[in-house]
Amino acid sequence: MTDALVPILVATLAAGTPLVFAALGELVAEKSGVLNLGVEGMMLCGAIAGFAATAATGSATAGMLAGVAAGAATALVFAVLTLTLQANQVAAGLALSIFGVGLSAFAGKPFESIALTAPQAFAIPVLSGIPVLGPVLFAQQPLVYLSWALFGLVSWFLYRTRAGLVLRAVGESPVSANAIGYPVIGIRYLATLFGGAMAGVGGAFLSVIYTPMWAENMTAGRGWIALALVVFATWRPGRVLAGAYLFGGVTIAQFFAQGAGAAIPSQLLSSLPYLATIAVLVLISRNPNVIRLNAPVSLGKSYHPDS
Repeated sequence: MTDALVPILVATLAAGTPLVFAALGELVAEKSGVLNLGVEGMMLCGAIAGFAATAATGSATAGMLAGVAAGAATALVFAVLTLTLQANQVAAGLALSIFGVGLSAFAGKPFESIALTAPQAFAIPVLSGIPVLGPVLFAQQPLVYLSWALFGLVSWFLYRTRAGLVLRAVGESPVSANAIGYPVIGIRYLATLFGGAMAGVGGAFLSVIYTPMWAENMTAGRGWIALALVVFATWRPGRVLAGAYLFGGVTIAQFFAQGAGAAIPSQLLSSLPYLATIAVLVLISRNPNVIRLNAPVSLGKSYHPDS
């Protein structure tokens, strides 16, 4: 039983890691009052940029940095449209997602027949030898460890630092924050760029480490799941982490069920992560007060200091 459980748990953590990066980045952006629905497009841009850089240099680190740059660059386009030009955030986010899908498909054409060698997992000495927990928690890819560090940093930043308090104040009442001298637009720019960079890392993790190859639309809706995760978690980092691994586990479960020859149509198994997303959102929506009490008050609302 244990021998069968360990690979499932290891795969669950790996499958949930792109969601951790993308959802935590979006969480920070939404805490500042910015609703960026372009996570799917930013992840795809990060995926193709990371794959191309890794294929050219042979370095997964270069691929991750390229993913960060691509995600931040696409987020910058969104920020200019919505924060400077005051475009509608929902419409601009949807446009960014469609743009990212098309751009990544076009840029990825030369790389469709190339496969990379995934980096080896890093086993932490001594700890990786602990039965069951060792290979699950302490013999992972470095990016998995980095996602845990990111979770700790985001939690600390939002709830233990003055800068995090200012960010949350901007998301709650940008008028009040501006009145006492805080640069609301600048803070929202930084939060949006951070969200894009993290989405780019999530995409690059998919193409360079998780499945070291490029395929058109390879995120397969993970960006939308990351968006749903933020709502599912009621804008709390701990619940984002748990939710990412929950959806990662659902994704992996359908693969193991198919491998075990379960008498269930493969199409139904493949749809399980998305059905789970819908089910969770329906359950949350039954009590609108939960969302109303936890969502940033100015989320998705345009603001300009001169207005």
